[in-house]
Amino acid sequence: MFKQLKEDVQTIRSRDPAARSFLEIWLLYNGLKAVRSHRRAQWCSKHGFKFLARWISQRCVRRTNIEIHPDATIGKRLFIDHGTGVVIGETTEIGDDCTIYQGVTLGGTGKDKGKRHPTLGNHVMVGSGAKVLGPIRIGNNVRIAAGAVVLSDIPDNSTAVGVPARVVRVNGEKVPQELDQIHIPDPVSQELCKMRHELQLMKNQLDALKASAERQDDL
Repeated sequence: MFKQLKEDVQTIRSRDPAARSFLEIWLLYNGLKAVRSHRRAQWCSKHGFKFLARWISQRCVRRTNIEIHPDATIGKRLFIDHGTGVVIGETTEIGDDCTIYQGVTLGGTGKDKGKRHPTLGNHVMVGSGAKVLGPIRIGNNVRIAAGAVVLSDIPDNSTAVGVPARVVRVNGEKVPQELDQIHIPDPVSQELCKMRHELQLMKNQLDALKASAERQDDL
C-alpha cells in the first residue's frame, strides 16, 4: 500500500509544478483522495459488496466533488488535477499515465447499452471542461483540448479540439482542413452545445460551493 501511495505522490509531483511536498499532496490533493477511494470502492464491488462500494464512491463525491463509479477501470499513475466536477462513468476504461483536469466528463450518450462509456489509451490528456461521451476509443498519446466535446474515435498521437471535436494534429503535424461548402457546421447547434457546456460549468461551481458550505457546517 505504501509503495502504491509513493508512486501516486511521485506522479503528482512530476506533473504539477505547484506541488511542494509529500505531506501536502497526501493530505490536500482531492485527485489523489478520489483515486485512492476508487481503489477501495472497486475492491468492494469486485467482491460483491456493491452497496458498500457505492457508499464509498458517494462519500468521496461529498469530500472531493469528484465522482468515479466503482466499476470504472483506471490504469496506473492517473493524475486528476484540481478535479472539481470530474465525472467518470461505470464502463469507462482509462489507460496508464493519463491526466484529467477539472470539469471533465467521461460519460455516456444515453442511447447505448452495455459498454456505454469511453476507453482512453495510455498517456492521454483531457483538458478542463472537456466531454468525452459514448463507447468510443481515444488512442494513445492523445491530447483533448479544454471545452471539447468528443463523440467519435480519436486516433493515436492526435490533438482534438472543438464542439464537436475534430482532429487538428496527428504526429505533431497539422491536419489540412478541406473547404467543404455542403457539410457546413450548424451554427445553432454549435451555440446550443456552447450554452449547455456553460450551464454545466455553472452547475459544477454551484455544487462546489454547496459542498464547501456543507463541510463548513460539519465543522
